[in-house]
Parts: sequence; structure tokens; C-alpha cells
Amino acid sequence: MSEGRSLTSREQHVWRSYLTFKRRLDNALVQHLQADFGLSAADYLIMANLADAPHSRMRTYELIEATRWEKSRLSHHLKRMERRRLVRRVPTDKLRSPAFMLTEDGEQVIAEAAPAHADRIRQLFFDAVDEEFLGRFVEMCETVLARIDRHGMGDIAPPGQSTVD
Repeated sequence: MSEGRSLTSREQHVWRSYLTFKRRLDNALVQHLQADFGLSAADYLIMANLADAPHSRMRTYELIEATRWEKSRLSHHLKRMERRRLVRRVPTDKLRSPAFMLTEDGEQVIAEAAPAHADRIRQLFFDAVDEEFLGRFVEMCETVLARIDRHGMGDIAPPGQSTVD
């Protein structure tokens, strides 16, 4: 195993600032979803993807691609959401590839949560920065994502390993 290069004090400061920013923004958004709509970030991610899909329906493998989760994690979470009557399993032509869609309750919850979530994102993020910053921010995100892709690193860990922030 190679030792790698240590981060400079400036790099450590930048990295820790980023991690703090990411965690606090995520926490603020999740707290809002939980307090006002009873949704976790995972619930919202699945429901938003289903709401945006044609006929509000997606097969399991499509949800795996959209969430970048492992199959077992998605399966367990969908079962919990089914028990809460937010999503339901729908038959498909392939028994091993079920599809899921929002229930009427799920549709109502996401219809109420999505605009409020977007408004909270605007309040906490977009209203705090200017257009010039946003341009640089998008460029930075796309540059880092391209580097991740070039190195063949995804966000799904090999079996038996966990992902790390």
C-alpha cells in the first residue's frame, strides 16, 4: 500500500470546511423533511425519482442506478416504504425485476414536500451565493466528478466494504 501525500494545512482546512458544509447542509435539509413531512433523505430520494419517472414507475434496477445504492439496501428501504404505504410493488413482465410506484399517499406527500424542499434549498444555498460563485461551483463539481469517473471509482462499495466520505 502506498503512503500517498499528506494534505497541506491549507488543503486540510479546505477539506474540513467542505465536509462541515456538506454535513450541515444535508442535516438542515433532512431535519426539514423529517419534521415537516416525516421523510428521511432516503425516502425523499426514492420518491423524487419515482415522481419524475414515466407513469411514476421504475424497475428495481432503474432505482439502483438512480440512487447508486446496493440492491440489498434498496430492497430493505422499499419494504419499509411499502409498510408506510408510500410506494407499492407493481407487476412487470419479468418476475425477477419488479417495479415500484408511488401510492396515492406517496404522491400526496411528495407533492407537498418537493416545493417546500426546493424552497429550503433556495433559502440555504442559492440565496447565499452569487451567479459567479455558482458557475465556479458547477465547474468544480464537474471537474471532480470527471476525475472520479476516470479513476473508475463509483459510490457503491465492493461487498463487505463500506463507502467513506
